[in-house]
Amino acid sequence: MKVLAIDSSGLTATVAVVEDEQTTAEYTVNYKKTHSQTLLPMIDEIVRMAEVDLTAIDAIAVAGGPGSFTGLRIGSATAKGLGLAMGKPLIHVPSVDAMAYNVYGCEDIICPIMDARRSQVYTGIYTFVPQKADGDGQQMEYTFKVLRVQMAVSVEELVRRLNIYGKRVVFLGDGVPVYKEMLREGLKVPFFFAPSYMNRQRAAAVGSLGIRYYQAGRYETAAEHKPDYLRVSQAERERAEREKHAVPKVRKMVMEDGAAVAEMEHQLFHDSWSEKSVLETLSQPNTICLMAEKAGRAAGYILAYTAAQEAEIVRIAAAKELQRQGVASALMEELEMLCRTQGISKILLDVRSGNVAARALYEKSGFIEDGIRQYFYENPREDAVLMSKAL
Repeated sequence: MKVLAIDSSGLTATVAVVEDEQTTAEYTVNYKKTHSQTLLPMIDEIVRMAEVDLTAIDAIAVAGGPGSFTGLRIGSATAKGLGLAMGKPLIHVPSVDAMAYNVYGCEDIICPIMDARRSQVYTGIYTFVPQKADGDGQQMEYTFKVLRVQMAVSVEELVRRLNIYGKRVVFLGDGVPVYKEMLREGLKVPFFFAPSYMNRQRAAAVGSLGIRYYQAGRYETAAEHKPDYLRVSQAERERAEREKHAVPKVRKMVMEDGAAVAEMEHQLFHDSWSEKSVLETLSQPNTICLMAEKAGRAAGYILAYTAAQEAEIVRIAAAKELQRQGVASALMEELEMLCRTQGISKILLDVRSGNVAARALYEKSGFIEDGIRQYFYENPREDAVLMSKAL
């Protein structure tokens, strides 16, 4: 089997062509250039120097995270692009798995650490378990054992866990020079740091481990591949903080909102409405359809039908990451105001009996329980609580 291996999850950019019994070519650069500048030229150079026919490879192994957000996006995009163009499957190899695989045959605890900033590291805990090979019984082979899957954790917590194992530890990765002193101060077990030739990412290890994962059935299509970030990026954390303190703004829904509403439906409900269903409701004359925004992004929506002097809420939701931030309350307040201006005197709704949070919200908004509709909901089967509010 022959694979193209790519790893740009950390400071090091590395690519290789790996077969079952050998590494045909490997190109590794650990220098202050962005991976967007280096990765494709490195692949091109390997193809040219080793006369590799990329159409003859069986799969593309890519370090899929954790690691640098930018680096992971570049590596994954490169692998996906090549995979889609050539119709090749992708092998998602966790970055720290591949780093640990660098120390093949080590029976100590292997702990790769990548600097995740804020005194945290991306890591995993591994070892190799010896087994006698078939034949004369003298040859040794090793099974790669994952003791703790990839995680983002504080250095203090990692030290605590390693002390519990009570075995000698070998560290490698770009987190070593950053947290070396913290490790020395906290560890109560013997430890050492891997030498330079094995203490950073190597695409040959990604490819070699990727072949094993492929043979075990662990591969995916290029379209399915997504990197594992483990944590949200700094930009996403800053956006979440802005959104948390932003006041929801509610407006009338327009046709262009259909896709955003359908996406939230898909994320939140088993019986999700399609975009077509949302747009059909929006086009009806006897409806009130509202959209909430927070910090410039779609935050929630409400769909209600009107008849005579009543309005019935048929859908209401807040985006999953923006729940409990006043979005639903703002939608309810705006709906009530519009109902009053249209001469509507009562608002009706039904809610799952087990949806305690929603029932509490409605009660806080002045709704009262009118009755029970047994086994109204499916997946799971559940009663509907009928509620209303007189305006």
